[in-house]
Amino acid sequence: MKNSFPKHLTAFFTKHLTLHKGLSENTIASYSDTFILFFQYCRESYSVRQEHIDFPFISKDLIIGFCNWIESERNCSVKMRNLRLTALHSFFRYVQTESPKYASICSDILAIPMKKGPKNPPQHLTDIEIKMLLAEPDVKKREGIRDLALLALLYDSGARISELINLSRGDLRISGKITIQVKGKGNKMRLIPVSPEAGNILKAYLKSNKIDMGQTESPLFFNRSHNHLTRPGVTYILRKYVKMAKDKNPGYFKKTVSAHIVRHSKATHLLLSGVNLIYIRDFLGHASVITTERYAKTNPEFMRKAIEESNADRMTRTEKYGTEEKRELTEFLKQYRL
Repeated sequence: MKNSFPKHLTAFFTKHLTLHKGLSENTIASYSDTFILFFQYCRESYSVRQEHIDFPFISKDLIIGFCNWIESERNCSVKMRNLRLTALHSFFRYVQTESPKYASICSDILAIPMKKGPKNPPQHLTDIEIKMLLAEPDVKKREGIRDLALLALLYDSGARISELINLSRGDLRISGKITIQVKGKGNKMRLIPVSPEAGNILKAYLKSNKIDMGQTESPLFFNRSHNHLTRPGVTYILRKYVKMAKDKNPGYFKKTVSAHIVRHSKATHLLLSGVNLIYIRDFLGHASVITTERYAKTNPEFMRKAIEESNADRMTRTEKYGTEEKRELTEFLKQYRL
């Protein structure tokens, strides 16, 4: 019988994920990495090369073994293990609809649960650390102004690094109230307001670098080759200025700073400012408010403020007790002394 696994896998990537699901390039790349690792696991653990992998070889135990291998041999986190399992679930759910004869094995694999792991609170920078970071670029140089605009927009918009580097000039609106349009996960578009402060930095960047906004398809942030900045490029810029700020301000920046931590910082600061979770969800482009809620559930500062506000009202009412009322309350409580 002809091996049908490669046919289904090819169709899954070339048609299902792109045409039917409309997933982003980053998600598809992550799914691709999962299968590359799966092939490696089959080769190393079972001496089965990828061209010989077919559905009769695949089992629930094989997939569980792969997930365990991800953790033990690759030293990956529970979160990464679950991401790999999500990709496999997606594939076997697709196979189940395309080839009912494989329904049994697909059902077994789809029944493999995600592994529960520790839920660490999202890391974030303080307001002071954000100010220190944005104070570092040398605005006397065109490159410094570009870097400041990049970092300011990264924080101000709460955008993912992939969303930021893919911005074209046509995605920025500078007339009236400044906004950027980003393409998020699942190719969903959203419009993000830009603060006047960040907007002024962006205008200075456009002016100093003589950027022609009429070239709407050209990258908003570009490298020396005038191509879009890459993920490693933005990471290099961010780490460069974090190091400079850390050297000048000992005791700060104790955590490893990434673009995602800058995004978490914006979300946390919005939350602590009293912005409704629904608005934060839409601002960040989360699919569900459940994802956004973790900023509230795991943030001790937010909990502290909520408790203080709750207690403040009760304490105020307590202070309104008159002298006679306090005496009566004391006498009442004395009845319960041992």
